[in-house]
Amino acid sequence: MKILVIEDEKLVADNLKLGLEQHKYMVDVAYTGEDGYHLVEDYNYDVIILDLILPDTSGEDLCRRIRKEKIKSFVLMLTAKKQIGNIVEGLNCGADDYLTKPFEFSELLARIRALLRRSSKNKDNILGSFDLKLDLDREQVFAGSVEIKLTKKEFMILEYLLRHKGQLVSRNQILEHAWDRNVDIFTNIVDTHIKNLRKKLGKSGRLIKTVYGSGYRILDDE
Repeated sequence: MKILVIEDEKLVADNLKLGLEQHKYMVDVAYTGEDGYHLVEDYNYDVIILDLILPDTSGEDLCRRIRKEKIKSFVLMLTAKKQIGNIVEGLNCGADDYLTKPFEFSELLARIRALLRRSSKNKDNILGSFDLKLDLDREQVFAGSVEIKLTKKEFMILEYLLRHKGQLVSRNQILEHAWDRNVDIFTNIVDTHIKNLRKKLGKSGRLIKTVYGSGYRILDDE
């Protein structure tokens, strides 16, 4: 899934990006509120991690702008302010969750996963189709009883397909959710990763169907 970190402390932002990418999330970073807002306008993010204090605006004001534009991304606010009034104000302006600094990275991961469960039918963080299962918490993939070792990109592509199983997913949609904003949209990198993914999944790879000229669809078992 794709996450945007809006945080003006470069070290904090870059460490969040590194840590989240190690857990198979694609992460973009903005160091100002205005840069973050432009990214939100141009790209679809599943979760926005938003610092409350930014050099050019407040997190609350930015959150209100995001919600005014009917953007559906989950917003998780980060702040050093622990007063209940600040927490209430953050939630009232449209944030979905609130985490105070300093925090344990494991708690941040748990809160992100909890937010993503809200938009999923699978409340146990397991996605699947037929004998293919993807465990988001353990970051494991199984075809039947056999664990399949995937690269980070392969895992992210499979997760995206499973979240939209039965639906046509375009190459550009996969690029947007599994690569950062600097990716070349004219590359055939998606096709190459799909080919490798099918090969690794063995017979289960047949569940991923090519819709020629349009994209891919993974079969729905429901």
